[in-house]
Amino acid sequence: MKIQDHLGPIYPRSASIANHSLLFGRIQSSIYDTIYSLLQFSCKRRGVRLRQFSLMLLLAFPALAAEGPFFITYTHQMEEPGNLEIALRTVTGRPADGNRFLGGAIELEYGIKAWWTTEVYLDGQTTRNDSTVFTGYRWENRFRLLLREHWINPVFYFEFENINGADKSLLEIVNHDGASDLATSNADARQEKKRELEAKLILGSYVRGWTIAENFIAEKNVRHAPFEFGYAAGVSRPLALAARPERCNLCPENFQAGVEFYGGLGTHQDFGVHGTSHYVAPTLAWTLANGISFKVSPGFGVTAESAGLLLRFGVSYEISQFARLMRSR
Repeated sequence: MKIQDHLGPIYPRSASIANHSLLFGRIQSSIYDTIYSLLQFSCKRRGVRLRQFSLMLLLAFPALAAEGPFFITYTHQMEEPGNLEIALRTVTGRPADGNRFLGGAIELEYGIKAWWTTEVYLDGQTTRNDSTVFTGYRWENRFRLLLREHWINPVFYFEFENINGADKSLLEIVNHDGASDLATSNADARQEKKRELEAKLILGSYVRGWTIAENFIAEKNVRHAPFEFGYAAGVSRPLALAARPERCNLCPENFQAGVEFYGGLGTHQDFGVHGTSHYVAPTLAWTLANGISFKVSPGFGVTAESAGLLLRFGVSYEISQFARLMRSR
């Protein structure tokens, strides 16, 4: 079962000491798998399309794992070597001048080394009164720079993404990304090709049971366009720090609550917050005794360029020592 950001304080003292290096050697972000198969069903009536989409997601995820409450912000946690995490993130919203959409990203995250986690993602979306489209893939790698725990723990993030302009997974906000981009028709938006390199400096800390994380984002199209910037930051804490000896689903330590902030910072030619989108998003995660984890977050736009409300939902599951399991078969 995945060791979450907050589990250090929850473990009994003896277990905490024995697993100290493990507790601080993991990342809670994820890798995306085949959303293409989930997004091949396009019907004229929105109700039918969304039912098909939801059914396929349920079939694809019979069991899903525990992770922290953040959707946008990364912490310094890394995936344990040999473990595979499967996760789903969705976001829905309705721009003022557009149709309601449902964006999806299915993630597969694998721990290669204690200091190296890799992920592959595939994204897609469906928009009411429009269409359902596959929007591309991403390949992400994260490298922990300091293996021992420090007051501030840096992680370097590097990603290549090959997506199109219709992508609505909204995994980060950069430059002047705003609600107007979400109102463009899929037929027009998918004509824009985005082959981009993205880097993040991730800083994470633990302070008396609190998880604190800050991300600085830089993105560049490989063919043109300026450098684009954004940020994300979050703070979270379990509802209880002491674990109960018995298995339970509704114990306070099974819940994490927090809040994250994210938005764009313009480009290297026009750096700043003027004319950019920014969101404040309370988050809540619930981990069952069997390792399945659910999380939800309503994100509220706080500038004129932002979407009014982005509602996010996620579910995840981790397969321990996946590589060893495959070799034994």
